[in-house]
Amino acid sequence: MTLSLNGNAGTVEILHDITLSVTKGETLGLIGPSGSGKSSLLMVMGGLERASAGRVSALGRDLTAMDEDALARFRRDHMGVVFQSFHLIPTMTALENVATPLELAGDRDAFDKARAELEAIGIGHRADHYPSQMSGGEQQRVALARAAAPRPEILLADEPTGNLDGVNGAAIMDMLFGLRDRHGATLVLVTHAPDLAARCDRVVTLNDGRLASEKMAEAAE
Repeated sequence: MTLSLNGNAGTVEILHDITLSVTKGETLGLIGPSGSGKSSLLMVMGGLERASAGRVSALGRDLTAMDEDALARFRRDHMGVVFQSFHLIPTMTALENVATPLELAGDRDAFDKARAELEAIGIGHRADHYPSQMSGGEQQRVALARAAAPRPEILLADEPTGNLDGVNGAAIMDMLFGLRDRHGATLVLVTHAPDLAARCDRVVTLNDGRLASEKMAEAAE
């Protein structure tokens, strides 16, 4: 799979001939220097960015053959995505943010499930608060709850601790792997944190848009 983007300076090659498989229930860490293509690879894996060449498949489905509407439905039904910058809807409360993907999926118990998810990660007391009324760590907890509430088979996380201090970052790490343990989701995460990457089953290093190395976590530094 390759990814190239057209800009004012011409075509820029972002990812070069990437071949990568992730097994069901695995935790995979993507590491590498800034600009190495980690986040771009994660976006392609989630169908948020289209590969320029090659094939991307998930759960037996060919994402490269889907149009935008089909991709959106696939993510809604099968994927949870957590970003470094939270991406909460500012005009919605924590409860409403978490309930939104459940409502879009037609779940009649969306708000009850959303409240239960917030309680499960220790932030139920913030259910009626807006993002601007919460700390960064609290907002990231809400983002995690929103991603986990629909019980996705695949959970993608892009630098989920990047905007947090050490204490909150450690808490988010524990929650991410707790979600994996409780719900059996396949977890793929981009991180600069060695201790977070080391908790994954496998660690893949990217450099200049290419796969540079691959190690089982026990052998990773």
